[in-house]
Amino acid sequence: MEIQRTIRRRELLQIVPLADSTIYDMERRGEFPKRFNLTPRCVVWYLAEVEAWVKARRENGVAKTPPPDVTKRRSRPVHAVATQP
Repeated sequence: MEIQRTIRRRELLQIVPLADSTIYDMERRGEFPKRFNLTPRCVVWYLAEVEAWVKARRENGVAKTPPPDVTKRRSRPVHAVATQP
C-alpha cells in the first residue's frame, strides 16, 4: 500500500494562489482536485493531484473569457454612441 502525501489549506494556497471561494467553486464544477476530511475539522488534498492539475494548466493554458457585455448592465449601462452624418 502506497501512502500519498496530503496537504492542508495553508500549503495548498502556497502552491495555488487562488481565493478560497474560487477553489471551492472549481471543486464543485469538477475543475479542481477534490478535498477530503481526515477528521471533522481537518480538510486535505492529495499533493500529487494538485501538482498534476497545475502541470495540466501550464501545458494546456486556460481559455480567456470574453469581456462582459456592458450594454446589458442594470446599473450604469453603456449605450451605443450615435455617429454624426
